[in-house]
Amino acid sequence: MTLRQKIEQEIRERGPIPFSRYMEMCLYDPALGYYSRNAEQFGKAGDFYTSSDVHAVFGRLLARQFDEMWRALGSPERMEILEIGPGRGLFAQDVLDWSRKKFPAFFDAVHYSLAESSPALRGRLQATLEQHFAAGKASLCSDGEAVLPSEAALERPLTAEVPIIVFGNEFFDALPVEVLSSQGELRISEKDGRLLESWQPASAEALEFLDRYGVHPEAGERIEASLIAQRYMSQIAATIKRGFIIAIDYGYTRQEQLAGRHRGTIAAYRQHSMSANPYEAPGEQDITAHVNFTVLAAAAEEQGMQVQPLLTQSQFLLGIGEHNQFADAFEGCRLPQEHAKVALQLKHLVTPAGMGESFQVLVASKGISAELVSKLSGLTFGKTTRP
Repeated sequence: MTLRQKIEQEIRERGPIPFSRYMEMCLYDPALGYYSRNAEQFGKAGDFYTSSDVHAVFGRLLARQFDEMWRALGSPERMEILEIGPGRGLFAQDVLDWSRKKFPAFFDAVHYSLAESSPALRGRLQATLEQHFAAGKASLCSDGEAVLPSEAALERPLTAEVPIIVFGNEFFDALPVEVLSSQGELRISEKDGRLLESWQPASAEALEFLDRYGVHPEAGERIEASLIAQRYMSQIAATIKRGFIIAIDYGYTRQEQLAGRHRGTIAAYRQHSMSANPYEAPGEQDITAHVNFTVLAAAAEEQGMQVQPLLTQSQFLLGIGEHNQFADAFEGCRLPQEHAKVALQLKHLVTPAGMGESFQVLVASKGISAELVSKLSGLTFGKTTRP
Protein backbone atom coordinates (compact mmCIF):
# COMPACT_ATOMS: atom_id res chain seq x y z
CA MET A 1 0.00 0.00 0.00
CA THR A 2 1.31 3.45 -0.92
CA LEU A 3 0.94 6.41 1.42
CA ARG A 4 -1.59 8.00 -0.92
CA GLN A 5 -3.68 4.80 -0.74
CA LYS A 6 -3.37 4.81 3.05
CA ILE A 7 -4.56 8.45 3.21
CA GLU A 8 -7.46 7.71 0.88
CA GLN A 9 -8.44 4.68 2.99
CA GLU A 10 -8.50 6.79 6.18
CA ILE A 11 -10.67 9.39 4.47
CA ARG A 12 -13.12 6.70 3.31
CA GLU A 13 -13.30 5.27 6.82
CA ARG A 14 -13.43 8.52 8.82
CA GLY A 15 -14.57 11.19 6.40
CA PRO A 16 -12.63 14.33 5.40
CA ILE A 17 -9.49 14.80 7.51
CA PRO A 18 -7.93 18.06 8.81
CA PHE A 19 -4.95 19.37 6.87
CA SER A 20 -2.86 18.82 10.01
CA ARG A 21 -3.65 15.09 9.87
CA TYR A 22 -2.76 14.95 6.18
CA MET A 23 0.55 16.73 6.87
CA GLU A 24 1.24 14.41 9.81
CA MET A 25 0.74 11.31 7.68
CA CYS A 26 2.86 12.69 4.84
CA LEU A 27 5.79 13.48 7.12
CA TYR A 28 5.58 11.07 10.04
CA ASP A 29 3.71 7.91 9.04
CA PRO A 30 5.86 5.23 10.75
CA ALA A 31 6.48 3.26 7.56
CA LEU A 32 5.77 5.54 4.62
CA GLY A 33 6.20 9.12 5.88
CA TYR A 34 8.81 11.45 4.46
CA TYR A 35 10.98 11.42 7.59
CA SER A 36 10.45 7.71 8.21
CA ARG A 37 11.72 6.42 4.89
CA ASN A 38 15.35 5.46 4.40
CA ALA A 39 15.82 8.12 1.74
CA GLU A 40 18.47 10.81 2.03
CA GLN A 41 16.51 14.03 2.60
CA PHE A 42 19.32 16.40 3.53
CA GLY A 43 22.20 18.08 1.69
CA LYS A 44 23.20 18.15 -1.97
CA ALA A 45 21.76 14.71 -2.79
CA GLY A 46 18.51 15.35 -0.93
CA ASP A 47 15.66 17.84 -1.03
CA PHE A 48 16.94 20.74 1.12
CA TYR A 49 19.90 22.07 3.10
CA THR A 50 20.09 22.86 6.79
CA SER A 51 22.73 25.12 8.32
CA SER A 52 24.75 22.10 9.47
CA ASP A 53 24.96 20.88 5.87
CA VAL A 54 26.67 24.13 4.87
CA HIS A 55 29.70 24.00 7.20
CA ALA A 56 30.76 22.74 10.61
CA VAL A 57 31.11 26.36 11.77
CA PHE A 58 27.38 26.46 12.58
CA GLY A 59 27.85 23.77 15.23
CA ARG A 60 31.15 25.26 16.35
CA LEU A 61 29.61 28.67 16.97
CA LEU A 62 26.70 27.17 18.86
CA ALA A 63 29.18 25.13 20.94
CA ARG A 64 30.75 28.44 21.94
CA GLN A 65 27.31 29.82 22.85
CA PHE A 66 26.39 26.66 24.79
CA ASP A 67 29.62 26.98 26.78
CA GLU A 68 28.68 30.57 27.68
CA MET A 69 25.20 29.42 28.73
CA TRP A 70 26.72 26.69 30.91
CA ARG A 71 28.86 29.31 32.64
CA ALA A 72 25.86 31.63 33.02
CA LEU A 73 24.18 28.74 34.85
CA GLY A 74 27.12 28.61 37.27
CA SER A 75 29.18 25.90 35.52
CA PRO A 76 27.16 22.99 36.98
CA GLU A 77 28.80 19.57 37.20
CA ARG A 78 26.11 18.13 34.93
CA MET A 79 24.42 19.81 31.99
CA GLU A 80 22.07 18.49 29.32
CA ILE A 81 21.66 19.61 25.73
CA LEU A 82 18.43 18.25 24.26
CA GLU A 83 18.25 18.62 20.50
CA ILE A 84 14.78 18.23 19.00
CA GLY A 85 14.65 16.99 15.41
CA PRO A 86 18.42 16.32 15.12
CA GLY A 87 18.24 14.73 11.65
CA ARG A 88 21.45 12.86 10.83
CA GLY A 89 23.35 14.26 13.83
CA LEU A 90 25.81 16.50 11.99
CA PHE A 91 25.10 19.43 14.27
CA ALA A 92 25.46 17.31 17.42
CA GLN A 93 28.71 15.88 16.09
CA ASP A 94 30.11 19.36 15.38
CA VAL A 95 29.07 20.65 18.82
CA LEU A 96 30.55 17.71 20.71
CA ASP A 97 33.78 17.50 18.71
CA TRP A 98 34.42 21.24 18.97
CA SER A 99 33.52 21.36 22.67
CA ARG A 100 35.93 18.53 23.41
CA LYS A 101 38.68 20.45 21.61
CA LYS A 102 37.98 24.03 22.73
CA PHE A 103 35.79 23.88 25.85
CA PRO A 104 36.92 20.79 27.79
CA ALA A 105 35.33 21.77 31.12
CA PHE A 106 31.96 22.24 29.43
CA PHE A 107 32.43 19.02 27.47
CA ASP A 108 33.12 17.08 30.67
CA ALA A 109 29.85 18.34 32.17
CA VAL A 110 27.55 17.97 29.17
CA HIS A 111 25.32 15.09 28.12
CA TYR A 112 23.82 15.37 24.62
CA SER A 113 20.28 13.99 24.26
CA LEU A 114 18.66 13.51 20.86
CA ALA A 115 14.88 13.50 20.41
CA GLU A 116 14.11 11.87 17.08
CA SER A 117 10.94 9.92 16.24
CA SER A 118 11.97 8.58 12.82
CA PRO A 119 13.38 5.02 13.06
CA ALA A 120 15.51 5.61 9.96
CA LEU A 121 17.02 8.80 11.37
CA ARG A 122 17.54 7.22 14.79
CA GLY A 123 19.70 4.64 13.04
CA ARG A 124 21.64 7.40 11.27
CA LEU A 125 22.20 9.19 14.56
CA GLN A 126 23.69 6.12 16.16
CA ALA A 127 26.06 5.73 13.22
CA THR A 128 27.08 9.40 13.06
CA LEU A 129 27.63 9.71 16.80
CA GLU A 130 28.89 6.18 17.44
CA GLN A 131 31.96 7.39 19.33
CA HIS A 132 29.96 9.72 21.58
CA PHE A 133 27.30 7.07 22.24
CA ALA A 134 29.99 4.58 23.23
CA ALA A 135 31.55 7.13 25.59
CA GLY A 136 28.20 7.87 27.23
CA LYS A 137 28.23 11.51 26.08
CA ALA A 138 25.15 11.14 23.86
CA SER A 139 21.94 9.16 23.97
CA LEU A 140 18.60 8.87 22.21
CA CYS A 141 15.43 9.85 24.02
CA SER A 142 12.81 7.14 24.23
CA ASP A 143 10.62 7.26 21.13
CA GLY A 144 7.60 5.92 23.02
CA GLU A 145 6.17 4.57 19.74
CA ALA A 146 5.36 8.17 18.88
CA VAL A 147 4.23 9.29 15.45
CA LEU A 148 4.79 13.02 15.76
CA PRO A 149 8.23 14.19 16.93
CA SER A 150 6.51 16.37 19.51
CA GLU A 151 5.16 13.25 21.20
CA ALA A 152 8.64 11.81 21.76
CA ALA A 153 10.88 14.72 22.54
CA LEU A 154 10.29 15.30 26.24
CA GLU A 155 11.59 11.99 27.60
CA ARG A 156 14.75 13.36 29.19
CA PRO A 157 17.51 10.88 30.02
CA LEU A 158 18.59 13.11 32.93
CA THR A 159 16.49 14.34 35.85
CA ALA A 160 14.59 17.62 35.76
CA GLU A 161 17.03 19.10 38.30
CA VAL A 162 19.88 19.00 35.75
CA PRO A 163 20.12 22.35 33.90
CA ILE A 164 19.25 22.04 30.22
CA ILE A 165 19.54 23.74 26.85
CA VAL A 166 16.79 22.69 24.44
CA PHE A 167 17.87 23.35 20.85
CA GLY A 168 15.84 23.06 17.66
CA ASN A 169 17.03 24.04 14.18
CA GLU A 170 14.31 23.88 11.52
CA PHE A 171 12.11 21.79 13.80
CA PHE A 172 8.94 23.81 14.32
CA ASP A 173 8.40 24.45 10.59
CA ALA A 174 7.80 20.71 10.11
CA LEU A 175 5.06 20.37 12.75
CA PRO A 176 1.56 19.97 11.26
CA VAL A 177 -0.68 23.04 11.06
CA GLU A 178 -4.34 23.78 10.51
CA VAL A 179 -5.25 25.88 7.46
CA LEU A 180 -8.04 28.43 7.58
CA SER A 181 -9.70 30.69 5.03
CA SER A 182 -12.77 32.90 5.01
CA GLN A 183 -14.68 29.68 4.18
CA GLY A 184 -13.63 27.94 7.39
CA GLU A 185 -11.11 25.24 8.28
CA LEU A 186 -9.54 23.07 5.57
CA ARG A 187 -10.43 19.40 5.22
CA ILE A 188 -9.03 16.87 2.75
CA SER A 189 -11.46 14.54 1.03
CA GLU A 190 -11.13 11.95 -1.74
CA LYS A 191 -13.04 11.18 -4.92
CA ASP A 192 -12.12 8.79 -7.73
CA GLY A 193 -8.51 8.56 -6.58
CA ARG A 194 -8.07 12.33 -6.28
CA LEU A 195 -7.47 14.34 -3.11
CA LEU A 196 -9.85 17.28 -2.88
CA GLU A 197 -10.11 20.30 -0.58
CA SER A 198 -13.27 21.16 1.31
CA TRP A 199 -14.10 23.50 4.17
CA GLN A 200 -16.02 23.22 7.40
CA PRO A 201 -16.70 25.73 10.19
CA ALA A 202 -13.49 26.57 12.06
CA SER A 203 -13.04 25.18 15.57
CA ALA A 204 -13.23 27.50 18.56
CA GLU A 205 -9.58 26.67 19.33
CA ALA A 206 -8.42 27.72 15.86
CA LEU A 207 -10.43 30.94 15.94
CA GLU A 208 -9.05 31.84 19.36
CA PHE A 209 -5.55 31.19 18.02
CA LEU A 210 -6.11 33.66 15.18
CA ASP A 211 -7.57 36.21 17.59
CA ARG A 212 -4.53 36.12 19.87
CA TYR A 213 -1.55 35.22 17.70
CA GLY A 214 -2.42 35.67 14.04
CA VAL A 215 -4.91 37.37 11.74
CA HIS A 216 -8.25 36.31 10.33
CA PRO A 217 -8.01 35.51 6.61
CA GLU A 218 -9.54 37.85 4.11
CA ALA A 219 -11.28 36.61 0.97
CA GLY A 220 -8.87 34.53 -1.10
CA GLU A 221 -6.33 34.17 1.71
CA ARG A 222 -5.16 31.17 3.67
CA ILE A 223 -3.72 31.41 7.17
CA GLU A 224 -2.03 28.68 9.21
CA ALA A 225 -2.80 28.00 12.86
CA SER A 226 0.16 26.22 14.47
CA LEU A 227 -1.73 24.65 17.37
CA ILE A 228 0.63 21.67 17.67
CA ALA A 229 3.71 23.91 17.81
CA GLN A 230 2.00 26.01 20.50
CA ARG A 231 1.28 22.98 22.66
CA TYR A 232 4.75 21.58 22.15
CA MET A 233 6.57 24.78 23.11
CA SER A 234 4.38 24.97 26.21
CA GLN A 235 5.34 21.40 27.15
CA ILE A 236 9.05 22.08 26.67
CA ALA A 237 8.97 25.28 28.74
CA ALA A 238 7.00 23.61 31.51
CA THR A 239 9.61 20.85 31.93
CA ILE A 240 12.53 23.29 32.30
CA LYS A 241 13.47 24.29 35.83
CA ARG A 242 16.74 26.04 34.90
CA GLY A 243 18.00 26.48 31.40
CA PHE A 244 17.48 27.79 27.90
CA ILE A 245 15.53 27.21 24.72
CA ILE A 246 17.01 28.15 21.35
CA ALA A 247 14.72 27.77 18.32
CA ILE A 248 16.04 28.66 14.86
CA ASP A 249 13.69 28.66 11.88
CA TYR A 250 12.20 30.72 9.11
CA GLY A 251 9.10 32.47 10.29
CA TYR A 252 7.26 35.63 11.24
CA THR A 253 5.58 37.62 13.99
CA ARG A 254 1.94 38.60 14.32
CA GLN A 255 2.94 42.20 13.52
CA GLU A 256 4.28 41.07 10.16
CA GLN A 257 1.03 39.26 9.43
CA LEU A 258 -0.95 42.38 10.36
CA ALA A 259 1.22 44.24 7.84
CA GLY A 260 0.12 41.79 5.15
CA ARG A 261 3.10 39.46 5.01
CA HIS A 262 3.45 35.69 5.60
CA ARG A 263 -0.16 34.88 4.80
CA GLY A 264 -0.34 31.37 3.43
CA THR A 265 3.13 29.83 3.80
CA ILE A 266 2.57 26.10 3.12
CA ALA A 267 5.29 24.84 0.79
CA ALA A 268 6.63 21.51 -0.42
CA TYR A 269 10.28 20.75 -1.20
CA ARG A 270 11.66 18.04 -3.45
CA GLN A 271 15.14 17.85 -4.95
CA HIS A 272 15.85 21.47 -3.97
CA SER A 273 12.75 22.73 -5.82
CA MET A 274 9.85 24.42 -4.05
CA SER A 275 6.24 23.72 -4.92
CA ALA A 276 3.00 25.21 -3.62
CA ASN A 277 1.25 21.84 -4.08
CA PRO A 278 1.40 19.70 -0.91
CA TYR A 279 -0.78 17.00 -2.50
CA GLU A 280 1.77 15.86 -5.06
CA ALA A 281 3.73 12.71 -4.18
CA PRO A 282 2.64 12.24 -0.52
CA GLY A 283 5.54 10.96 1.57
CA GLU A 284 8.09 11.81 -1.10
CA GLN A 285 8.37 15.56 -0.50
CA ASP A 286 8.89 17.74 2.54
CA ILE A 287 5.95 19.91 3.62
CA THR A 288 6.59 22.99 5.76
CA ALA A 289 4.89 26.10 7.10
CA HIS A 290 6.62 29.25 8.33
CA VAL A 291 6.88 29.46 12.10
CA ASN A 292 4.68 31.83 14.10
CA PHE A 293 7.24 33.16 16.59
CA THR A 294 4.62 35.24 18.39
CA VAL A 295 2.86 32.09 19.58
CA LEU A 296 6.12 30.32 20.48
CA ALA A 297 7.24 33.28 22.60
CA ALA A 298 3.85 33.53 24.31
CA ALA A 299 3.79 29.79 25.08
CA ALA A 300 7.26 29.99 26.64
CA GLU A 301 6.38 33.10 28.69
CA GLU A 302 3.21 31.49 30.02
CA GLN A 303 5.43 28.77 31.52
CA GLY A 304 7.65 31.26 33.31
CA MET A 305 10.40 31.75 30.74
CA GLN A 306 12.04 35.08 29.89
CA VAL A 307 11.98 35.51 26.10
CA GLN A 308 14.54 37.71 24.36
CA PRO A 309 13.66 39.96 21.42
CA LEU A 310 13.71 37.97 18.19
CA LEU A 311 17.03 37.99 16.31
CA THR A 312 17.98 37.10 12.78
CA GLN A 313 20.39 34.20 12.33
CA SER A 314 22.84 36.77 10.98
CA GLN A 315 22.72 38.85 14.17
CA PHE A 316 22.98 35.77 16.37
CA LEU A 317 25.95 34.17 14.60
CA LEU A 318 27.79 37.46 14.10
CA GLY A 319 27.42 38.17 17.81
CA ILE A 320 29.00 34.84 18.69
CA GLY A 321 31.74 34.99 16.09
CA GLU A 322 32.84 38.61 16.00
CA HIS A 323 35.03 38.59 19.12
CA ASN A 324 37.51 36.16 17.54
CA GLN A 325 36.79 37.05 13.90
CA PHE A 326 35.24 33.66 13.19
CA ALA A 327 38.40 31.74 13.95
CA ASP A 328 36.11 28.76 14.57
CA ALA A 329 35.39 28.66 10.85
CA PHE A 330 38.89 29.03 9.48
CA GLU A 331 40.83 26.77 11.81
CA GLY A 332 42.40 24.02 9.74
CA CYS A 333 42.48 26.03 6.49
CA ARG A 334 46.03 25.75 5.19
CA LEU A 335 45.67 26.87 1.59
CA PRO A 336 44.18 30.14 0.25
CA GLN A 337 41.56 28.24 -1.74
CA GLU A 338 40.44 26.42 1.42
CA HIS A 339 40.09 29.77 3.20
CA ALA A 340 38.11 31.18 0.27
CA LYS A 341 35.74 28.19 0.21
CA VAL A 342 35.02 28.49 3.93
CA ALA A 343 34.47 32.24 3.55
CA LEU A 344 31.76 31.54 0.96
CA GLN A 345 30.12 28.95 3.23
CA LEU A 346 30.17 31.36 6.15
CA LYS A 347 28.71 34.07 3.94
CA HIS A 348 25.80 31.75 3.13
CA LEU A 349 25.04 31.36 6.85
CA VAL A 350 25.15 35.03 7.82
CA THR A 351 24.25 37.22 4.82
CA PRO A 352 20.79 38.29 3.62
CA ALA A 353 21.44 36.55 0.28
CA GLY A 354 21.83 33.24 2.12
CA MET A 355 20.20 32.05 5.34
CA GLY A 356 21.21 35.02 7.50
CA GLU A 357 18.09 37.17 7.28
CA SER A 358 15.45 34.56 6.38
CA PHE A 359 16.03 32.58 9.58
CA GLN A 360 15.00 33.90 13.00
CA VAL A 361 16.36 32.94 16.42
CA LEU A 362 14.24 32.73 19.56
CA VAL A 363 16.14 32.54 22.86
CA ALA A 364 14.31 31.98 26.15
CA SER A 365 15.63 31.34 29.64
CA LYS A 366 14.42 30.29 33.08
CA GLY A 367 16.17 30.41 36.45
CA ILE A 368 19.02 32.69 35.31
CA SER A 369 19.43 36.38 36.05
CA ALA A 370 18.46 38.74 33.25
CA GLU A 371 21.85 40.45 33.57
CA LEU A 372 23.77 37.24 32.86
CA VAL A 373 21.51 36.33 29.95
CA SER A 374 21.93 39.76 28.37
CA LYS A 375 25.70 39.27 28.22
CA LEU A 376 25.52 36.15 26.04
CA SER A 377 27.49 36.89 22.89
CA GLY A 378 24.70 35.75 20.59
CA LEU A 379 22.48 38.50 21.98
CA THR A 380 25.01 41.32 21.84
CA PHE A 381 25.70 41.98 18.15
CA GLY A 382 25.44 45.69 17.39
CA LYS A 383 24.98 46.66 21.03
CA THR A 384 27.39 49.08 22.63
CA THR A 385 28.52 48.57 26.19
CA ARG A 386 28.05 51.65 28.35
CA PRO A 387 30.41 52.40 31.23
